[in-house]
Amino acid sequence: MNKKMSNRALGFAVILSIFFVVSWQGVSFNYDFENFFQQDDPDLDFYQEYRATFQNDNDYLLLALQNNHGIFDSTFLSKALSFYIELQQLEGVDGVVSILDQKEPIISPFGISYRKLLDWSSKENLSKSAENSIQDRQWNGNLFDEPSNSLLLLVKNKQMIAKEQGDTLYANIEQRLKTYDFDGFRSAGKIKAQGAFVALLQKEFSLFLGFAMCGVLFLLWLMYRSWWGVVLPFVIIITGIFWSLSFLLLTGGELDVMSVMQPPILMVIGLSGMVHVVNHYQSALTSKQPKEEAIYNAFKALGLPVFLTALTTSLGFVSLYFTNVPSLKWFGVYTGCGVMFMFLALFSLLPFALYHLSPLPSSNREIWARRWNRLLQTLFVETLNRRKLIFVVFVLITLVASYFMSRVKTNGYLLDSLPEDHALLEDFRFFDQNYGGSKPLEVYLQAANKNGSILDYPVLQEIKKLEEFIGENYNSAFIMSPLTAVKAVNKAQNRGSSKAFTLPSALAYERMQPFIERIGINQNLKLWTKDKTEGRLSSRTADNGSLLGKKQEEKLEAFVAKNIDKNLLKVRLTGTSFLIDKSHELVTHKVFTGLGFAFLLVGIIIGFLFRSWRVSFLVLLPNIVPLVWVGCVMYWFGIDFKLSTSIVFAIAFGIAVDDSIHFMTNLRMQMMKGQDLSKALFNTFLTTGKAIVLTTIILVSGFAMLTFSDLEIPWFTGVLVSLSLVFAVLADLFWLPLLLLPFKKVIQQKVNRRLSSD
Repeated sequence: MNKKMSNRALGFAVILSIFFVVSWQGVSFNYDFENFFQQDDPDLDFYQEYRATFQNDNDYLLLALQNNHGIFDSTFLSKALSFYIELQQLEGVDGVVSILDQKEPIISPFGISYRKLLDWSSKENLSKSAENSIQDRQWNGNLFDEPSNSLLLLVKNKQMIAKEQGDTLYANIEQRLKTYDFDGFRSAGKIKAQGAFVALLQKEFSLFLGFAMCGVLFLLWLMYRSWWGVVLPFVIIITGIFWSLSFLLLTGGELDVMSVMQPPILMVIGLSGMVHVVNHYQSALTSKQPKEEAIYNAFKALGLPVFLTALTTSLGFVSLYFTNVPSLKWFGVYTGCGVMFMFLALFSLLPFALYHLSPLPSSNREIWARRWNRLLQTLFVETLNRRKLIFVVFVLITLVASYFMSRVKTNGYLLDSLPEDHALLEDFRFFDQNYGGSKPLEVYLQAANKNGSILDYPVLQEIKKLEEFIGENYNSAFIMSPLTAVKAVNKAQNRGSSKAFTLPSALAYERMQPFIERIGINQNLKLWTKDKTEGRLSSRTADNGSLLGKKQEEKLEAFVAKNIDKNLLKVRLTGTSFLIDKSHELVTHKVFTGLGFAFLLVGIIIGFLFRSWRVSFLVLLPNIVPLVWVGCVMYWFGIDFKLSTSIVFAIAFGIAVDDSIHFMTNLRMQMMKGQDLSKALFNTFLTTGKAIVLTTIILVSGFAMLTFSDLEIPWFTGVLVSLSLVFAVLADLFWLPLLLLPFKKVIQQKVNRRLSSD
């Protein structure tokens, strides 16, 4: 790139920056659980139809009010009732279920009457109703915990409530709670979790941006010890990040738990590309080339390889598109675009600056150059002297690592991203331990006979078997189903006896049918459709991970196949928890599918450079090493495959393959000068090897910043990608040359053929 072209490139950068400034949309944050569902999934389509028929299964807030002296205290109950009444009046609340005003139906010869479950008008009434409630499994462990230290308010919020409305509603609930002097309270639910996540995202974005800026400035100062050696690259990198973020917001994107990682990732990627160019430029100055010639040669020699490395890095991120999980695939697409914006910033601003700024100070440049050369010469010679040992070690370690990687489990949780000691996670665990769970469990029920009903007695018998199995297999909270209304009527006909909360005999059921729908409507139980052909089984379970969830699902399917009469009842597991568990399982396979696509494209690029598919295959082998070795590390440290760790492989491959691209393009350039493979490898090791080591240090330093995160996804990304980059530089410097040497004749022939054609 000559001086005239650098002026034009600067003009392009200025115009693009003005456009993004004028069109700036403002930063917006979002965290929606449904962004982690697999799209184009029949189970997702089915759930969307299911919730349109019944209701969304996670539009509720679990709120436990605590009293140290037990909940059966008249003062506490009166105070809790006042809060309960106030809670029902809040905008966005569709209803509240609580033991405070729960009424049990009683059927007598005179019709249906209702009596309060809890009566604290006197000590005697309170003592009696408390005793009855504690003995009744319908309420104990359901609407209050077994030690009777807290009671549950199940707040049903507006269906599909928007995040802003949910934030406002939870803030209003929390504000009113503070006006009451309860001994304590716990809360868990979507409207709380989404607000907590967004607050964390805003904190993380500021943290990452600050750390990344400080880290980049420190690295630049260490490398160049010059004001423009620090300020210029920093301005270029900030410009690239601004373009990337502006593009994301302009196209309707939002910052979420994934995209907050973009600033440090783009900073270190941009800086590593810059190091290759500046290092080549400085080397030319050291060899006494004129400044303008050194700049021109640097961009001529590195224009293609830097573009290719930007492209392959971008492809690594874009491969996440194949996951079909919105949060992951748009993170991949936007970060991939961000890498290309960073390339544009580098090649539109850096040439102009180099032409118009004085060269970097040269006092220590030659000293450090000699030190680097001595170190790299020694390493290259030792590598050739021990080639058989090194080759065998790499192969053996990779094979062993492959075995251990194959044993890594897939297991994820609903609140994977949160730190272990986060208050939100502790609240969810409280409900898991005391109220059967916080994770929704939904099962779709359908009468198999077209003319039948979900309330037919033989169908209810099948539902009873299903309920008993789910209660045991999932260790779930209280189960609601069409059978619940039948049990309630049977209990009502037996003067409210808790022992009668069960499916009655067929003859008794015939007599009670007129009361079932009346009681179901009065209790606001949306457990079946109007035509009574479809129903739902709804409960909650503890979040024990997708691995156990998968096993429970398999047991449920086996139980249904063996014990449920298909001619009477059709059963299908559904719900948000089921879909997220499934996403953890599928995303791993989809990530590696995307990686296969990225491997293919990179192979085509390398094959094009050397006109040889054998060389292309050889170059890809070292890029398997960092992925497999990281998989082995995951096994030994008990890290599972899931949404927060599977993406590491796509990111790591996209960045790690850059070393191979730089190595091979420089090797090709050396051979095009007439050098044989051995000599070209030596010179490439000394020149590109230095740049590869420096960029790896920069990249590892940048990704290490992510370990300061309180969120799991950035933390795992920082640790595992850093390890993969270290493994990648080892493979490219010590194994790739050994793979190429046996094919010396083939590579030489390809290069000679290219020289003759030129």
